[in-house]
Amino acid sequence: MKKAIKSGELLLNDRVVEGGRFLKNGDKITRVEIDKRPPKVYHYKLEVLYEDDHFAIVVKPSGIKVSGNQFKTIQNMLPYNLQPSPMTDALPWPLTAHRLDTPTSGLLLIAKTSSTRIALGRDLENKNISKKYYAILQGDCPDEIEINTPINKKTAASTLKKIKAVPSLIFGTLSLVELSPLTGRTHQLRIHCQSINCPILGDKLYGDPSRQLKHKGLFLHAYALTLNHPINQTPISIETPIPHKFKKRMENESRRYLSYRSEF
Repeated sequence: MKKAIKSGELLLNDRVVEGGRFLKNGDKITRVEIDKRPPKVYHYKLEVLYEDDHFAIVVKPSGIKVSGNQFKTIQNMLPYNLQPSPMTDALPWPLTAHRLDTPTSGLLLIAKTSSTRIALGRDLENKNISKKYYAILQGDCPDEIEINTPINKKTAASTLKKIKAVPSLIFGTLSLVELSPLTGRTHQLRIHCQSINCPILGDKLYGDPSRQLKHKGLFLHAYALTLNHPINQTPISIETPIPHKFKKRMENESRRYLSYRSEF
């Protein structure tokens, strides 16, 4: 118990405190699971958009796992990219606060202290953190829609807003959209887009296997996070631009279509 208190695994009222503290009625004791195995540091430069002593926001590239048994993971890259926290409840190494699918790129929240990890987890569970995604869909999707298709018999909700659509020789139409998950089910956005017959371009799991682009990856990018700072509650809003590969794909599809049409 003493080791757990000292390492920041046991918190009193969401804070790290010294041993020997007398408890009083209403006190809350929380156990934080901390992986004792240090990461094998992978030297890969990530784009860090925000960092302080408590948490950070980094950009996850497409095709890289957040964590797992592989060496090349975001978790193993974090010690190389982030400064250690000087706080008394600093984690032994930074930990991701949520996940993105391996083929998905975009903004990822990183906790650097025990109290921040708890606060971010609570805010994510209570839907106090807003997330927005860019995606390219196969087909001409609705201009604006809320999708409520259940996932694994659980309620799920996402909003979709079309930004632009272009004609495509292969897919008929490609739609650049903004997606917002209102709930947090596994593969929610990918399943919801497939449920309206507009799967995300490059989705090998939920898309049509016969209509895939080779070596282009999934066109899904978490571009915006809006939250209150987990410790001081200051509003924070971080956004990234539309990825270059998204713009290039829309331009190429439109150009090829127009070039083909001009021949006839």
